Amino acid sequence: MYTLKLSIFFKTLAIVLGSIPAIFSQTKLMEERPPNIVWITSEDNSKHYLELFDDNGIPTPNIQSLAENGLIFNRVFSNAPVCSVARSTIITGCYAPRIGAQYHRKIVTVPMPDSLKMFPAYLRQQGFYTTNNSKEDYNIIKSDGVWDESSKKASWKNRKENQPFFHVFNIGVSHESSMHFTAKDMETTLPETDQNSFRIQPNHPNTELFKYTNALYRDKIREMDRQVGNVINELRTDGRLDDTFIFYFGDHGGVLPGSKGYLYETGLHVPMVVHVPEKYKHLVNSPVGSTVKGFVSFIDLGPTVLNLAGISIPQGMDGKAFLGKDIKNEELNARDETYSYADRFDEKYDMVRAIRKGKYKYIRNYQPFNFDGLMNNYRYKQLAYQEWQALYDKGELNKIQSAFFESRPPEMLFDIDADPYETKNLANDPKYKTIVRDLRSRLNSWAKGMPDLSFYPEHVLIENAFENPVAYGTKHKKDIEKYIEIADLGLLSFKDAKNALTTALDSSDPWERYWAIIVCSTFGKQAMLMEAKIKTMANKDPERINRVRAAEFLAMVKQLDPSAIMTKALYESDKPSEALLILNSIALMNSGKFNYNFDIHLDQISKVVSEDSEVMRRLEFLKIQ
Repeated sequence: MYTLKLSIFFKTLAIVLGSIPAIFSQTKLMEERPPNIVWITSEDNSKHYLELFDDNGIPTPNIQSLAENGLIFNRVFSNAPVCSVARSTIITGCYAPRIGAQYHRKIVTVPMPDSLKMFPAYLRQQGFYTTNNSKEDYNIIKSDGVWDESSKKASWKNRKENQPFFHVFNIGVSHESSMHFTAKDMETTLPETDQNSFRIQPNHPNTELFKYTNALYRDKIREMDRQVGNVINELRTDGRLDDTFIFYFGDHGGVLPGSKGYLYETGLHVPMVVHVPEKYKHLVNSPVGSTVKGFVSFIDLGPTVLNLAGISIPQGMDGKAFLGKDIKNEELNARDETYSYADRFDEKYDMVRAIRKGKYKYIRNYQPFNFDGLMNNYRYKQLAYQEWQALYDKGELNKIQSAFFESRPPEMLFDIDADPYETKNLANDPKYKTIVRDLRSRLNSWAKGMPDLSFYPEHVLIENAFENPVAYGTKHKKDIEKYIEIADLGLLSFKDAKNALTTALDSSDPWERYWAIIVCSTFGKQAMLMEAKIKTMANKDPERINRVRAAEFLAMVKQLDPSAIMTKALYESDKPSEALLILNSIALMNSGKFNYNFDIHLDQISKVVSEDSEVMRRLEFLKIQ
């Protein structure tokens, strides 16, 4: 009897003991279930207009509410000041000039780097339900399996029971197009925001139109905040606040003139707040309710989501996570560096790179004669842009306000803490010589290290590189390093640059010649010693764009009317991106700064060129019909 009872006891004990590993395993599984993650992005918002980030901003109570159980990030930067390039950077975790995604709008899409997928695809592989509502706007061919749904109806609610989700909700009410009001609208619509309740930034004229534009833009941000509140309430109603990280951030900088499309802080520095859910506080080492002062860039967003989800960050992404149990608060707050890029915006070409380290911002204008205010049709739909230009033409702006319409220095340095709107260039001040040298070196190391594909003209990349941009960059890394070195001759005195510049102008490599001519244009009349050589290039260089660049230099120094050479090159081109670059020089030469006249006939332009949507914008501006 006792033997039987003892046997039953031991059998029961064995069953109980045997089940303990399973119980622990199940408990561990429950503990390790990844959090849900929601992004709320707002279009075209820099941090300068939200009271939470700037004393010249307005209250945004719903965004503020996220901060009560979360983190404020006050040093967050888009790597590009326009949507398609910024979003391409986010979805890949890669610098756009390295992977060929740096041009807005895309003329061609490029493939993902061979080793990578768009980051939501890795979430899907691990069982996440991924949804996007609804803007994509990538310059990249979309990977397979990125979204379970990407549409205006996409919602996390269609997932399976207990399935973790990643959801993106995009708010467009503050987009640039919301500032395309008319003079009649000003007469009939009174903004909610008091037009005397804020300061006009110092590079803008303090006019009634600029006051109205500022007030209306702040109204759009108020509405954006209300929509943020709607998403938060939907998550609350669904019972998801305790297990969902909620990120709010702007998709790049704002839309007041000189912001979107430009590498100034108003084009790059965005607001971000992250709600930390109660059940997943252990994944965050920064104190909830605090402000994180460390720098975050858009390349870091994808890696951060993967890290929070417990997924290894793939090699080949340029960013690094800023949240997760392995990210220490001290290390995060010590991060103090971000890089940014600007190339083509619709029909307007430029090439600018920047680094911000701590409070100092260094901007490298590789083609400084392409002044900021060069016509960009979509920008100039905004009445404030039109008034700004008109006041400049009348000579009614001060020096700071006029800078937007004048050639820029090749190098600019700003102390952002003392000069938040980047109005005082310190690059030539001897006191900052060491800082300039350090930031220039860091920027060059970054550009060479990628390498930066934009040192080739876009049409060359389309023809030769865009089937596999990363591989092309790797193969031509030494060439790109050489182009960067030639471009930097423009930072020397002409005396010190002359010999190397002469060698580059004589090079058999067309893109060494290309950059040498651009450097001559940067020097202007100092480079007149090169006049004979450049005149020969203007007529005989095998590359059309080099003939145009040579004519551009000669026109700047008043030695040649460039219209015949540039018009002939335009007629010869059958590549829209090449023609667009030629038209950029024509627009520059036709501007008030130079006033050369062009007699261009539409029927002599290749049909494939004239029917390109971006080319059509330039033709519209130049009144070519």
